[in-house]
Amino acid sequence: MQKFLAGTALALAASGALAQGQVNIICSVQAEWCNLMSTVYSKTTGTKVNMTAKGSGEALAQLNAEKANPKTDIWFGGTGDPHLQAAEQGLTLEYKSQQLTQLYPWAQKQAADSKYRTVGVYLGPLGFGYNKELLAKRKLNPPQSWADLLKPEFKGEVQMANPASSGTAYTMIATLVQIMGEEKAFEYLKALHPNISAYTRSGTAPVKAAARGETTVSVSFVHDVTTEAVNGFPVGSATPSEGTGAEVGSMSIVKNGPNTEAAKKFYEWALTPGGQQFGLAAKQFQLPSNTQVPRDPRMTDPAKMKLINYDYAKYGASAERRRLIARWEKDVQNAGR
Repeated sequence: MQKFLAGTALALAASGALAQGQVNIICSVQAEWCNLMSTVYSKTTGTKVNMTAKGSGEALAQLNAEKANPKTDIWFGGTGDPHLQAAEQGLTLEYKSQQLTQLYPWAQKQAADSKYRTVGVYLGPLGFGYNKELLAKRKLNPPQSWADLLKPEFKGEVQMANPASSGTAYTMIATLVQIMGEEKAFEYLKALHPNISAYTRSGTAPVKAAARGETTVSVSFVHDVTTEAVNGFPVGSATPSEGTGAEVGSMSIVKNGPNTEAAKKFYEWALTPGGQQFGLAAKQFQLPSNTQVPRDPRMTDPAKMKLINYDYAKYGASAERRRLIARWEKDVQNAGR
């Protein structure tokens, strides 16, 4: 921690970001990452950080609820689709970072697609997590494709999140629609339903359940599976052979927030190589958006999987998200009730 504090203090001093005051942040990454970032930024700048952890769907709902009188300054992390929706709805501020040219093209595209009302901070492909011990006990092979999840032996053994509250699950639906076409994607989701034991509120809950032996398979971002493995749990991961999507985890400044200048300073810092080290420090393995951050070998390598050309602009639009979630609730979640 001392090494982090010292390195970050130097980075902040060099960027002129040393500040006082306070900044109110909704954080949609894992709690350990949120807490480490908050602690270091506060100690090195003197800025009071008020950090609230919420999933990306809940974060967007809060920004909408507060829009007449915003209480939040920054929304950090979580899948990029809801950030694009916030931009479309005028909830976030247009701002071009000084760091943009240092970012990977996918992060810059996220900024351009939103008219610079959000920016990519990390990349995380969607895939599966599985409990190796449970598979071995039941003499099952790990799933390697979307089709594998439909096998009868996985009845009641798969968990995914609820797309109404989870960006992970919405990314799954949007991915399947882009791979299969909408009608076949919903046929698939209906066929998958009997194999789902629970639709969790958060996107990370299914892989935590798999890690602890409460379910055999999870639909998860693969970096979350790596985190559980590094923490000593018997889990492995795979990305579907038919192709998969990826989240562009994003960051946005809230329009008319109470501490906009402090928000801009945090935003700049969070895009620097120094500001992007805390995911890995918290055992999170998304690929950071700044090209100057050294890649840990445990991080995802997009070149080693079949990533689709995910249409972030289309599937990040509010109307499309509402429509697909409503159809999922009607045709899948509530079918037969």
